[in-house]
Amino acid sequence: MMADPKAEADQIARLTDWRTARNEPAVQKALTDLRAAAANGTNIMPPSIKAAKAGATTGEWGDMIRAAFGQYRAPTGVSPNPSNRTEGLDDIREAVNAVSDRLGRRLKLLIGKPGLDGHSNGAEQIAARARDCGMEISYDGIRLTPAEIVAAAKSEDAHVVGLSILSGSHISLAEDLMRLMKNAGLSHIPVILGGIIPDEDATRLRALGVARVYTPKDFQLNRIMFDIVALADERQLAAE
Repeated sequence: MMADPKAEADQIARLTDWRTARNEPAVQKALTDLRAAAANGTNIMPPSIKAAKAGATTGEWGDMIRAAFGQYRAPTGVSPNPSNRTEGLDDIREAVNAVSDRLGRRLKLLIGKPGLDGHSNGAEQIAARARDCGMEISYDGIRLTPAEIVAAAKSEDAHVVGLSILSGSHISLAEDLMRLMKNAGLSHIPVILGGIIPDEDATRLRALGVARVYTPKDFQLNRIMFDIVALADERQLAAE
C-alpha cells in the first residue's frame, strides 16, 4: 500500500487553515501556562484543557511537555563493547582495519531508524555485527527523523549511513533523507537501506542514490559487512 500524497497535503492545508483562524495570542498564553505547570509540578490537566479549547494542536501540546521534561530515549540494546561471539570474523576485521588505515581513522557506520515503526531487531543486529567486526558504531534507536539522521551523519562524520525501515514508508523517507544529505553537502556518504522492500521499490531507491538495498532474504550479515567496507573504501578512493 502507498499513501496518497494528496491526503497528506490536504491534512497540512487544513492544519494551516486552523492555525490561521484561531486566536493566536490566546493559544500562546495557554501553551505558556501549560509549560509552566509542567515545570513546577502543578496539575497539567486544567491548562491542557484550556490549551485545547484555545485551539492548540496535539503537536504543540507535546512540544510544551518535552520542553519541560525532555524526551525519553529507550536503551538500544547495542552495548559499546564487542561481544565474545566473534568466530569467523577474522577476514572482515582485517578488511575493516585496512580501510580504517586508509581513511585515517576507524571506519564509522551510522545506523538510523526513521519513521514510526518500533521493530529495532534488524538494525541492532547490523549494528552489533559491525561493532564486532571492528567498526565504530553510532545508533540512537528508533523513531528518528531524516533531518536528525542527516545532522548526526554530519556531526559524527560517518563514512556510511545505514537505514532500517519496516513501516512501508521507505520511498518517502529515502526521498527526504537523500534530499537533505545533498543539501547538507553529504552526497559523498554512501547510504544503504534494509526493510520489507518490493523489487520495484528497490529499483526506485537505487535511482534515488541508495547504494545498497537489503531485504529479509539478505540474511548473511557478514556479506553485508563486506559491502559496507567496500563502500567506505570506494568513497576514500574517490576522494583521493
